[in-house]
Amino acid sequence: MDIMVRKRHKPMSDINVVPYIDVMLVLLIVFMVTAPMLNQGIEVNLPEANNEPLDIDENLETLVVSVTSNDEYFLSIGATGDERSSMTLDTVGEQVSRIMNANPSIQVLIEGDAEAYWETMINLITTLQRAGVVNPNFITQPLNSL
Repeated sequence: MDIMVRKRHKPMSDINVVPYIDVMLVLLIVFMVTAPMLNQGIEVNLPEANNEPLDIDENLETLVVSVTSNDEYFLSIGATGDERSSMTLDTVGEQVSRIMNANPSIQVLIEGDAEAYWETMINLITTLQRAGVVNPNFITQPLNSL
């Protein structure tokens, strides 16, 4: 009579990390591809000014109205990277009015190109005031010190 000796297999306690590495590499590639697409604004040449930085409340939502050198208007709420299209001044007024009615505490910032016409900026400020914006602020670049 042969006695059979059974070997008991111990459960393996090692974690197989290869699938996790694969997932990490895929996520890295996805983030590397999408990061350049997260452009948060319209390309404008901001004017320079010798002013102190504004105290912007980080907790409040921000509405940025951009004006390009071609007198095109764009709206951007917060840090959205959505594709935006230019709109007319009347459309800007309507949209800002709706936004102000929904959220009266929103901060409104104007991002105007240095090459934009003065008349365009005055028309925008007048439209924003009619839409209920009390105190819009301008986004500028600091002066280059020589």
